[in-house]
Amino acid sequence: MAGPLHCPCQGAWLAPLFVYTAPPAGETRFAPPSAPYRRTVWRCRLCGHCVSQHAMDPAALYAGAYVEATYGDEGLRRAFARIVSLPPARSDNAGRVRRLLAFAAAHFGPAAPPPTLLDVGSGLGVFVHAMRAAGWRCTALDPDPRAVRHARDVVGVAAVCGDFLQVRDLGRFDVVTFNKVLEHVADPVAMLAKSACHLQPGGFVYVEVPDADAARREGPEREEFFIEHLHVFSAASLALLAQRAGFWVRQLARLHEPSGKYTLYAFLTPEAEQETAHAGCCQSPVEPVGPRQ
Repeated sequence: MAGPLHCPCQGAWLAPLFVYTAPPAGETRFAPPSAPYRRTVWRCRLCGHCVSQHAMDPAALYAGAYVEATYGDEGLRRAFARIVSLPPARSDNAGRVRRLLAFAAAHFGPAAPPPTLLDVGSGLGVFVHAMRAAGWRCTALDPDPRAVRHARDVVGVAAVCGDFLQVRDLGRFDVVTFNKVLEHVADPVAMLAKSACHLQPGGFVYVEVPDADAARREGPEREEFFIEHLHVFSAASLALLAQRAGFWVRQLARLHEPSGKYTLYAFLTPEAEQETAHAGCCQSPVEPVGPRQ
């Protein structure tokens, strides 16, 4: 296993949930492992967070194998064209865009200029494509150079190639988004915390992650527990993640998406801004919004 993986409760209450000795049906086949396939998904008995332990090196996976294995011969362009052509009722992305536009209108106000957005782990660029069409000024960031070229040449947005934790001089944005990204990294707290450095004052962060509580009821074959997901979140653990990374939860809810995925989403604002806003007054900070069924 590449480095320690802990739940937001620091791993003190982990118990095995699923043990795999062979890939579940539908899991993407990456490069053949040097040892027999074996991994364990552990679940925190306090917060419900799940972590996956195995011998695969995530750094090697995301150096290029992930894009190759996920999209295969279809290629980025054809996968992009297929997904953007889906009718709204069948599109996870259409719902994502509606949620973000509605929250932004309430947060910034209807008369605000077109916001700037940084999408971390942009992949196919389907999301920034739709946000650009809505008038937003978007920048895509991805560790794979093919995804970055695709974002620039096909999607038509500014794009940066690199590891979000390592890149510098990105600038600041009104909104930073992590769409199905934090489950893929060993330290989601550090990843989320760094986003505060790239937010304009008054900005917010949008996060989507797989929902462990909903998925585990259907068993170990669910895609939320596939090998590339180092973390699978509960509503409680996503709220704890936000708190540890220095954010307030403004909205948190769960979805069963058109694709069949079980998803949690959250809108977050920096704690530092909340503390500043309430300095010198008698009001208490706004309480985080709990999960909605």
